[in-house]
Amino acid sequence: MIHRRFTLMSPLGDPIRGDIRFLEGGGKRPAVIVCHGFKGFKDWGFHPHLGVRLAEAGFVAVHFNLSRNGVGEDLMEFTEPEKFRKNTSTIELQDLSTVIQAVQTQFPGDLVDSSRIGLLGHSRGGGLAILAAALHPGVKALVTWAAVSTFDRFDDPATVDIWRKMGYLDVVNSRTGQVLQMGIEYLDDLRQNKEKLDILAAASRLKIPFRLIHGTADESVSFLEAGAIRGRAKNAKPVELISLEGAGHTFGAAHPFERTTRHLEEAIHETTEWFERYMKK
Repeated sequence: MIHRRFTLMSPLGDPIRGDIRFLEGGGKRPAVIVCHGFKGFKDWGFHPHLGVRLAEAGFVAVHFNLSRNGVGEDLMEFTEPEKFRKNTSTIELQDLSTVIQAVQTQFPGDLVDSSRIGLLGHSRGGGLAILAAALHPGVKALVTWAAVSTFDRFDDPATVDIWRKMGYLDVVNSRTGQVLQMGIEYLDDLRQNKEKLDILAAASRLKIPFRLIHGTADESVSFLEAGAIRGRAKNAKPVELISLEGAGHTFGAAHPFERTTRHLEEAIHETTEWFERYMKK
């Protein structure tokens, strides 16, 4: 197993730190780009294990940190709270597009088959993956894990009112107790770029193979959201919704990662099978 790190620059000049994993030998192969979710990062919990499993299945596994996710050079802690505060969904979509373009044009041509790129996104990263797949014709297949159907998850008027008055919204890292702040820029971005960030509308434009994987006991993103996305993705060829009975938002995995779980292995199996079917022809 070969593991290499890379750094790209975002359109705003922030570093996008990433990893690629692949098996030695084998020539050019398809790449799977993995996008983490809210308060996530490329080294969180199941992500390194997922990267190894994708590489073992014959893909170049590409993981990366969104440039303003708050995790800095140490790669494991939220040491950049100011960047987290200034993050927006538009910035995250630009980051993912930057990685897609780099994989297609900058990664070694003897390693990556640039005509076979797949996207995998978890939670908010799943919503980003849907948007990016609708934007980039080079993406050949898509899988989402517990994807959100909308980035606007703030329907409580009192919360929004406090957010606007304070200029930020407190977000607690349940693992460490660290309090981070989401700036009003995030909310303004959702309002100003409503059409561009419309996940359900993007799902309706998809024409590539699309598999949604979602736990029926997801405590963070309702299983109903998977149904909403599936209902709009009628033009995807084909589209499938895999329900994992009793699975939660992270399929039973935690951080730090100690062991895999039945639900996580089911999600990985369904993912690799989909990409093998539609990107190894």
